[in-house]
Amino acid sequence: MFEAFNFMQDKEYGSVFKSESVFSDMMNRRNFLLTTAGFVATVSAPEVWAVRNTFSKKKHYKFEPFDKGKTPAPVRRVTPDDGFYVHTYFDVCPFSPSERYYAVTKIPFQDKMPVLGDAAQVCVIDLHEQSIQTVFRTKCWGHQTGANINWGATDRHLYTNDVIGGKAVCVRIDLQTCETMAFAGPLYHIAPDESCVIGFPHELRDITQLGYGVAPKRAGNYASLPVGAAENEGIWRTDLKTGAKKLLVSLADVAAKVPARPPKEGGTYYFWHSKFNRQGTRVVQVLRYMLGHGTSSRNPMTFTFNTDGTDIRYAPLSNRVPVWDNGGGHPNWHPDGENILRCLNPDGGDRRYCLFRYDGTGFRVLCPKIKGGGHPSIEVRGKYLITDDHPVIDNVQHVALKLIDIAAEEERKVCSIPTIDRRRLKDKVFRLDGHPSWSRDFKKVSIQAAEKGRRQMYVADLSKLIG
Repeated sequence: MFEAFNFMQDKEYGSVFKSESVFSDMMNRRNFLLTTAGFVATVSAPEVWAVRNTFSKKKHYKFEPFDKGKTPAPVRRVTPDDGFYVHTYFDVCPFSPSERYYAVTKIPFQDKMPVLGDAAQVCVIDLHEQSIQTVFRTKCWGHQTGANINWGATDRHLYTNDVIGGKAVCVRIDLQTCETMAFAGPLYHIAPDESCVIGFPHELRDITQLGYGVAPKRAGNYASLPVGAAENEGIWRTDLKTGAKKLLVSLADVAAKVPARPPKEGGTYYFWHSKFNRQGTRVVQVLRYMLGHGTSSRNPMTFTFNTDGTDIRYAPLSNRVPVWDNGGGHPNWHPDGENILRCLNPDGGDRRYCLFRYDGTGFRVLCPKIKGGGHPSIEVRGKYLITDDHPVIDNVQHVALKLIDIAAEEERKVCSIPTIDRRRLKDKVFRLDGHPSWSRDFKKVSIQAAEKGRRQMYVADLSKLIG
């Protein structure tokens, strides 16, 4: 459960709470909290909190075409030019189940690191009305994945995180009623049927890579784990009906399945990305091995397991890809729910798009003639792959959306949009990857860029290109 809190003043949001057990006694043990954006949270049920929340008024504006008539597919900027916007990630769909709405995070700045107290806005864009509305404010966000927004099974519920009682926890926003609930566990990904959320504590993300978790109270003061693989920390499952939170798989459970010993002892295991397949039957999980904060080598390893935490499998099981120093990244489920797509360096050569089954078998290279890279994903028929690239054109940094015909091994550039210049970054955490994400009908793609210097969201309609 969360701690009880006492009031103190906050310059930005008015009342916030300071931990103090006396306050709990004064309130006859009725637990009150404030979210870090200043909203009151009260106990609703065991391990569930009701959060007082308000929505902003809708703001109407016009979507702007990008290079109208000059791209193979129409591309529109769908965010207003009034700030910095990102969607969650390349493997988390920002489009609502009906595809009428589109969820984004509006971050307060784009060129400095946040500390706990800097708030971002969770926003919903109506793609029919061309309007935007802020539905929550949170202090759990990063430059790379925003506020980690997930849609529920319908357009009604939107999920994010906030820091409540000193911990980053899942928050559910009812877009019809404004009812907002907080749960005991963290959200990274939601089950397709909206039954539960899973996640590794966001406080433990920045120690392995900045831009994906929750900011520390003091810059550089990142939470960490002891050397080895913790038995009491890992992926937490939070039931959205009962509020019950449990440890689904521990770091020790998964590290025990690594097929080979590390080349150097003394490292610490951490989890990274977690994702359900579309069928809701398995989870793909990235495990990292760190030999110290700030080290460039994280050795990301891919595992899968059943949604009850059983049948943990390492993948891929292939002598073409070593367990250690495999040089790969960005695993993603194939829409069939059986296979995983990941960029790897088979046989120690150039990076390629590789496919293998959830149990590690069936390893193969897709499009051997095409060099792999970026954040790849495959549409539901298995015919086309999208990914991003970051070319410099006429001395201007761009983000490019690439479309690959898998059978024909043909690569096509859909668009190339000016973006933040990677050559001039103070730290690579401030980069802006494209993170292209398919719509739910696999006809459109959401992609990030910064045409005028500000992080913005674009939607490319590929329906005529891919049929």
